[in-house]
Amino acid sequence: MSDEAADRRMRKSALGRTVRLATLPAAYAGRTTLGVGKRLVGRPAAAVMTEVQQRTADQIFSVLGELKGGAMKFGQAMSIFESALPDELIGPYRDALTKLQDSAPPMSQRMLEQVLTEDLGSDWRSMFTSFDTTPVASASIGQVHRAVWSDGTEVAVKVQYPGAAKALHSDIKQLGRMARMFTVLAPGIDIKPLLAEVEARMEEELDYTLEASNQMVFAAEFADDEDFVVPRVLGNSPRVLVTSWMESESSLAQVIKEGTPEQRDHFGRLYARFLVAGPTRTGLLHADPHPGNFRILADGRLGVVDYGAVARLPDGFPRPLGELLSSAMHDDWEAVVAGLREQGFLLAKVEFAPEDLQDYLGAFLDAGRTELFTFSREWLRSQTVRVATPTQENVSRAFKLNLPPEYMLIHRVWLGGFGVLCQLEATVPFRSLLEEYVPGFDLAP
Repeated sequence: MSDEAADRRMRKSALGRTVRLATLPAAYAGRTTLGVGKRLVGRPAAAVMTEVQQRTADQIFSVLGELKGGAMKFGQAMSIFESALPDELIGPYRDALTKLQDSAPPMSQRMLEQVLTEDLGSDWRSMFTSFDTTPVASASIGQVHRAVWSDGTEVAVKVQYPGAAKALHSDIKQLGRMARMFTVLAPGIDIKPLLAEVEARMEEELDYTLEASNQMVFAAEFADDEDFVVPRVLGNSPRVLVTSWMESESSLAQVIKEGTPEQRDHFGRLYARFLVAGPTRTGLLHADPHPGNFRILADGRLGVVDYGAVARLPDGFPRPLGELLSSAMHDDWEAVVAGLREQGFLLAKVEFAPEDLQDYLGAFLDAGRTELFTFSREWLRSQTVRVATPTQENVSRAFKLNLPPEYMLIHRVWLGGFGVLCQLEATVPFRSLLEEYVPGFDLAP
């Protein structure tokens, strides 16, 4: 295909993405109206609801799988939580969601050269001794090319899609109108805060200069590490990032799809340790835990890329977090309620009985209660059911809990990390990670 045809296809695709996203709420309204009619003529409500869910899932995942920008980033965020969705809904789309974790269609060579020229200058080719214009990987807001730097160093060059910022805001606006559709699939997941979080983090990710500074911190701390590899930053501009080349066999998404039990445990443990140890070692929390950012190296190490979204935690995880977890592990729910109120999780006028908190939050402490914990889809679904069943009183209790801004990204990363570990079905020494890297966590009597 010629560059002109490719550019024309991308412009047409930009219009088409808006049209496809805009059609989803209308289609959902039609399905629910039809569902009401079927109930009126005697179809069981549960059967009708399952049919509406299946058709809704069919349209949502097929559309998200075709798009870039905010739509794809949101799809990647949703893909992390696929373990929590019923298998009859998610089963047919697991492969599509795995692809979202790993890749996306590339832009044309003309657009690529336009961005490189605008950001690096018309003589950008002189910075490289070779540059492969065919991308080796594509993602939500950019794609990666293999090249050789002027000094002979093999490098990865990440180039942002032109118009990525505009597409981001357009997608988020359209997806916001779809919030009710997602609650059909997973009543316990509030989509609007997730969308707001995706938009805020993507605003940061659009600035590759900021990403470069974050990655430099991680690369310095993890240089020559026995378990992890972080590529060095060699050059950057707002839309172009040049890092040392990291040879990898696949990503964590491939281990999820077809890894052996030994691979699942090994890389699951490394994945969990990187996320939990990061704030103590660097003062930063890697805040984009989807599997495509974690690369499998031939020597058994885990390579980590994409540092556009981070939480800044100069003193590591907040000490009150570890103290709250410890109190909960010791079943001191009076202390937990007091700590939650002090940290802003419970607002002053909200009443919350300790026994209610134990009932609602107790199961989420499972991973730290034993030396080794096996994450699984079944376990995660059992936790989701606790907050997703509308007839349970726990739902109303959940709305009494606030999420302070300083805990927003920690919450997202831990939930997302648990989702990936459940996809891996990995056995992880999570309690020892808490003891080593979360200040204030102490299970001593």
